[in-house]
Amino acid sequence: MFLLVRRWLDRRDAIFAAVLYAVNPYHLVIVYWRSSFAELLAACLVPLLVLLVLEAAEGHNRVIVPLGLVLAGAWLTNAPAAVMIHYSFALLIVFFAWRRRSPKLLLVAVGAIALGACLSAFYLLPAIYEQKWINIAQAVSPGSRPHDNFLFIHTTDPDHDAFNHLISWIAILEMAVILVAGITTKLRRRLDDQVWSGLGLWAIACGVLLFPVSLVLWEILPKMQFMQFPWRWLLCLSVIFTIFVAVGLRSWWWRAAVCGVSILAIVVVWHEVQAPWWDNAGDLREMQDNMETGAGYEGTDEYTPAGADPTTIVKDARNVTVAGPARAAIHVYRWDAESRTFTAEMSRPDQLALRLFPYPAWKVEVNGRAVETTPREGSGQMLVPVEAGMNRVQITFVRTWDRRLGGWISIVAAGCVIFWIVWVRRHPGYR
Repeated sequence: MFLLVRRWLDRRDAIFAAVLYAVNPYHLVIVYWRSSFAELLAACLVPLLVLLVLEAAEGHNRVIVPLGLVLAGAWLTNAPAAVMIHYSFALLIVFFAWRRRSPKLLLVAVGAIALGACLSAFYLLPAIYEQKWINIAQAVSPGSRPHDNFLFIHTTDPDHDAFNHLISWIAILEMAVILVAGITTKLRRRLDDQVWSGLGLWAIACGVLLFPVSLVLWEILPKMQFMQFPWRWLLCLSVIFTIFVAVGLRSWWWRAAVCGVSILAIVVVWHEVQAPWWDNAGDLREMQDNMETGAGYEGTDEYTPAGADPTTIVKDARNVTVAGPARAAIHVYRWDAESRTFTAEMSRPDQLALRLFPYPAWKVEVNGRAVETTPREGSGQMLVPVEAGMNRVQITFVRTWDRRLGGWISIVAAGCVIFWIVWVRRHPGYR
């Protein structure tokens, strides 16, 4: 943000903008109410994206690789934020390509998107391909759907509505400040007409997406529904909020007023709408105890393997039990995140029920021979067939083809980036 605002203002004003952006109202909500630190980290990329888009609009060819790195960083930091960043990037690029009559900008954008996807392919390809292995549709279950999270929406969940009202008032505050600062003559004098119009268009788009009138866009635009919460667009709106305050409100009295109103709004919603955190010390101790004892903690439904039902699993169940009538002497040697090894001396052929859900990336070997597992009826936990006598079972989380291919794509893309950096250093005159 400092580098972005330095395009228009002096160092002192740019420092103010950087500090304001770091502690803007939505970032405080992320920290104290949501603890969504991956999304907070992704916020570092948005001002850099705007800076590089402006560089591209001015005809600098070297921005393709930096833009690709920003887009890759977005995918590797927070997927919902990456969706917002890509849509924002597309909107800004199309706008500047139209205003400056520059089809070349569209080619720059396509190249940056492709490079970002290739650099992050080691994560992105498995994330796309392996969606069919999990209950991904649960990500947009009731309460997490876009139409349950527009501003000032009402549902049957009082806690959900309390947070929604909190974030709604923060959104109204930021949009009101953007409107006031956006019409000042100082802002228009500092920003050229195209930049002012582009940022204004971006602000309008973000604002519209916060309200139910945009529901059709949430339903038809690719991957928009998996952002879940329309108010996440405040991540982008906060960038415009900061730029407009820093550039449009040059008086330190106005800036102090904006900061004071923002702090007051946070304090009011803190005391009148919803406290920053709803778990008490006992809840946190229970979570810590469950992790230390191995009982684990409640996961999210959308990442549960397809066909599994965690609600039917006993929390203190053993890692390995006999599913049928056979007797067994079981000894667990290793039970790590990606590797499990144990022996089972069976009185007769049977199946072993594991405290593990089946997933195609698990490779199961019994006495050195690969075997096919089946899901247990009801819970879906993994059942391993074993013979009478001693059985040594080795379970390993392996790299499937999508992970290997994604890794190689990322390696090749990274090599191309390194080659480009070396080439640019040897040709300093290239823009």
